[in-house]
Amino acid sequence: QVRLVESGGGLVQTGGSLRLSCAASGSTFSINVIGWYRQAPGKQRELVATISSGGTINYANSVKGRFTISRDHANNTVLLLMNSLKPEDTAVYYCNAWTNNYLVDYWGQGTQVTVSS
Repeated sequence: QVRLVESGGGLVQTGGSLRLSCAASGSTFSINVIGWYRQAPGKQRELVATISSGGTINYANSVKGRFTISRDHANNTVLLLMNSLKPEDTAVYYCNAWTNNYLVDYWGQGTQVTVSS
């Protein structure tokens, strides 16, 4: 099993920056891909950014050029640096990990990001 704990959310003004952190524990060796999703009120959960065990990175078009995902293997942590934040980035951000050849996935509890206009 893998446990994911997010931190770093908060309230920021338009144009500001936040850094989210996801600490993974447990069977982290089994992680195939790990990343961030978000869910705004009344909307479906959507992909934000992911990074695979091989280093392949994928971003949603809406965050390309503004968000950067990175992985600290030594500390089993995934970071999401969010710059130039917009009100439409307001959502609960969830860390997600797929494991065991993409057979099982895990979710964190989520962290709120609010961007004021």
